[in-house]
Amino acid sequence: MKKIVSNLKKDFPASIVVFLVALPLCLGIALASGAPLVSGLLAGIIGGVVVGSFSKSHLSVSGPAAGLITIVLGAIDSLGGFNAFLLAVLVAGLFQFLLGVLKAGVIGMYFPTSVIKGMLAAIGLTLILKQIPHLVGFDSDAFGEMDFIQAGNTNTVSYLISSFDHIHLGATLVGITSLVFMLLWGRPFIKQNKYLNLVPGGVVAVTVGIVLNAVLDRVAPSMAIRDIHMVNLPVFENFSELGSLFRFPDFSQLSNPNIYVVAILLALVGSLETLLSVEAVDKLDPQKRRTPKNAELRAQGIGNMIAGLIGGLPITAVIVRSSANLGAGAKSKASAILHGVFLILSITLLARFINYIPLTSLAAILLLVGFKLTNPSIYKTEFKLGYEQFIPFIVTIVAIFLTNLLWGIGIGLGTGIVFILVANHRIPYHYHKSVHHENGKDEIRIELSEHVSFLNKASLLVTLEELPENSHVIIDGTKCEDIHHDALEVIYNFAESTSEKNITFELRDLPKLTGTINHH
Repeated sequence: MKKIVSNLKKDFPASIVVFLVALPLCLGIALASGAPLVSGLLAGIIGGVVVGSFSKSHLSVSGPAAGLITIVLGAIDSLGGFNAFLLAVLVAGLFQFLLGVLKAGVIGMYFPTSVIKGMLAAIGLTLILKQIPHLVGFDSDAFGEMDFIQAGNTNTVSYLISSFDHIHLGATLVGITSLVFMLLWGRPFIKQNKYLNLVPGGVVAVTVGIVLNAVLDRVAPSMAIRDIHMVNLPVFENFSELGSLFRFPDFSQLSNPNIYVVAILLALVGSLETLLSVEAVDKLDPQKRRTPKNAELRAQGIGNMIAGLIGGLPITAVIVRSSANLGAGAKSKASAILHGVFLILSITLLARFINYIPLTSLAAILLLVGFKLTNPSIYKTEFKLGYEQFIPFIVTIVAIFLTNLLWGIGIGLGTGIVFILVANHRIPYHYHKSVHHENGKDEIRIELSEHVSFLNKASLLVTLEELPENSHVIIDGTKCEDIHHDALEVIYNFAESTSEKNITFELRDLPKLTGTINHH
């Protein structure tokens, strides 16, 4: 109980920051997806309360994902409406739950660390460039949109440049002031104050933004922030109107094969984004706690089934919200659950007040989140690790920035695999050559490493084919724990054909040629 109370001291204020980050993202992603605005909020609520309750992740936060915008936009159109799409979300949740039952979560462990770090840095860089226009009051683009190519033949860079032709002086003043307070709140003199340290910097930034805008409205009305530059939640006059929030799946479409095509796509892409986000958050966790991946897939599946049933967008674990949660000092999943509770309150009780929040103040929060994700020190650290780590890291960043999250990860993973192949080609064994004193033949000893996979097949074959004539070759498998059938087959096949070069072959402690071999 003491630990729960202790954690809550950190989790409660962190949940407010995550709520402030999640709120405009939920609305922006819904807008960019061509879905009802409320569907984004419902997805955020379910991601917080439902997925947060079932998940065993300590710090990740789930909700509607920017990485699914293109898929959702196309699916709503191709399926003939939002209600048919909700059926696909429901079925996708069922598929996702089954992936967890079938223990498919192990897939997330096969992504190189350099690619995951590149993903984090790329999201941070994109977040910064996407939020600068909002900071200066240019809000024509959806708040949660993250793709490089945008509507109207624009892209992230051209949109950023054009934003400086549409600067709103009041929004810029409020945004920069909010950002200054965010930076001040991270200084030691604030952190060491036992009272001020209890208030999250994000709450301070929003409060400053509301107050400053109110002052502008009094002293310089032309500079005051209004309309599209503010959070814009629907306001309900009474609880009986809340029923209009919900939309329900069109079960008459169960026989439509396109429903299942979309559902499989949502389940696979959503699961991949979830696994990568959770893996990334685990790496950022100061306590280095590990999230059970299969349990996470089951939790996401339950969340998506409920989202499909009541009118929410598809849900994944989201790195932006999770990073904000981590940066705000959260200690347990209570923060994620509480942020979902705050989203419920934002719809039911607090909408009028929340609509006073300037988007530029929220942009200031996200700018700082982005900087932490793509801090220059991260690039320096990766560079020191050598080109085998640095190149996949940089390629992942550039690819995500110039395309989108999924394409970028795929390109980064492909680059990482190339370096893995090169590394495996180079180091599957130790090669030692000496003069054999008994018969004058050169003695060549090839000591296999602990693990020899099918990736080592090519390098083994090249080495064996280049063995000199009239030599005595010893292939020593004493240290080898496991060797793949393909690599073992190369060794045995070559041993049978050595008479042409007058090579004598000696195999030590190697298993027989049967399937994929476990040596001991």
